[in-house]
Amino acid sequence: MDKLEVHGVSKTFADKKVLENISITLKEGELVCLLGVSGGGKSTLFNIISGLMAPDCGQVFLDGEDVTVKPGHISYMLQKDLLLPYRTIEDNVALPLLLRGVQKQEARSQVSRYFAEFGLEGTEKKWPSQLSGGMRQRAALLRTYMFSQNVALLDEPFSALDTLTKSAMHKWYLEVMDRIRLSTLFITHDIDEAILLSDRIYLLTGQPGRITEEITIREPRPRRADFNLSPEFLAYKKNIIEKL
Repeated sequence: MDKLEVHGVSKTFADKKVLENISITLKEGELVCLLGVSGGGKSTLFNIISGLMAPDCGQVFLDGEDVTVKPGHISYMLQKDLLLPYRTIEDNVALPLLLRGVQKQEARSQVSRYFAEFGLEGTEKKWPSQLSGGMRQRAALLRTYMFSQNVALLDEPFSALDTLTKSAMHKWYLEVMDRIRLSTLFITHDIDEAILLSDRIYLLTGQPGRITEEITIREPRPRRADFNLSPEFLAYKKNIIEKL
């Protein structure tokens, strides 16, 4: 059974249809990318999957359970880290637990075991302003994980990072995903990033947005160091560019 299933989702705002009959799946431990141009409805789809917005029609299932318009089951991380500047990293990460009514000391105890796993050991008492961009994103990803340890929706989480930091974060995120068996649905406009990270890529194109192609990346994760220079990589990229 698929971890996440989206069946026949459509959405209209006023008289403009944004999404048309979207159906996608995500398996346990898989990283699937939604790739398309700006304005194609990707963020709207994430709002529907996370339960923050109702579709006009269609359903969202998590582990076989209908979670359509039921927020709190699937975590959602936006492009910016949105760490609260007046809270320590420890309390930023614990925020999802605090919102559920967990006492502060217990919430801190629960999140503390993950700091080393996420490469954040020693940052617990620091403020967001004291961390680099890459470390802030790690903290934001850990907070996302504490919200829901099943499926993460990531909306261009690495787009603000410089090239070298982004490459290091890609490697780190894939390693963490494998260790904790996290399933990830990922939005990006970056074709290279999609090919380097994904098990599968859905192309979301047109107005209204439709799934026009599903591409499976046969190269195992993590990709070999020179994969982005290989004929296979260039063939994937050429195929995607032609279909976008």
